[in-house]
Amino acid sequence: MGVGGGIPAALTAGSLMNARFLAMGIALAPSLPGGPLKRAAQGQTVVDSSWALANRGDGTFDRWLLFGTTVPQYAAWTFGSVVGAVFGDALGDTERLGLDAIYPVFFLSLLFAELRGPTSRRVALAGALVALALVPVTPPGVPILAASAVALVGVVRRSG
Repeated sequence: MGVGGGIPAALTAGSLMNARFLAMGIALAPSLPGGPLKRAAQGQTVVDSSWALANRGDGTFDRWLLFGTTVPQYAAWTFGSVVGAVFGDALGDTERLGLDAIYPVFFLSLLFAELRGPTSRRVALAGALVALALVPVTPPGVPILAASAVALVGVVRRSG
């Protein structure tokens, strides 16, 4: 008997994980010129780090910075994928090379860039504490969802 939820669970998890792009696109749309099709084409350059770097902090985005930071990321991602596909077995254990630390460090650096004000820092700390408290007692994914709920409450309170 297999473990996991199979294809429906994978599709649900993938949809939830990629739903962040909907919110990112909604935030970015007013900063992009043109009609819906032109904005949709420009929106294809959105990745987490380019979106965070292009954020001016006032609700607007520098679209040229967005485009300019996406291009080298795309090239590095493609190159890394080719190297991994061709030489992955020869490289051996990713933990031994420290490659398992790349994504957590990457996303922490994006988080630090977003912590501009004291309210943001308090909300981030509250979310982190909730996630850390839930890690040992809940299934994977639940701590992230709970931390996201804390962040949502923080955003609603700040804007209200």
